[in-house]
Amino acid sequence: MAQVIRIDAVWLAVTPMDMRAGTDTALARVVSVFGSAHPHTAYLFANKRGNRLKVLVHDGIGIWLAARRLHQGKFVWPSPGGTVQQHISRDQLDALVMGLPWQRIGDAGVITLV
Repeated sequence: MAQVIRIDAVWLAVTPMDMRAGTDTALARVVSVFGSAHPHTAYLFANKRGNRLKVLVHDGIGIWLAARRLHQGKFVWPSPGGTVQQHISRDQLDALVMGLPWQRIGDAGVITLV
């Protein structure tokens, strides 16, 4: 099956966002946190409680805004601290939206010492 939305890069904003935000507010937040909205890039935001997620994607022509809510548990999200943004891989995105510990996917999950 063909992919509807092409995503080449994924960024998440560490600071929580109000989930009532619509497309224009979310886009303004992308520009303020990341500097601009690049084509084929997904930008992720979570709420303060960590059980809701919004994804804004610029597909080169327009903007897509999707929301996901967990009925149990929370999304694994970095703590607000020094950085306000973080780049993650597509595999990490797939794990994150399922509520899995996405930080263990890729190089971070490699065992180097026994």
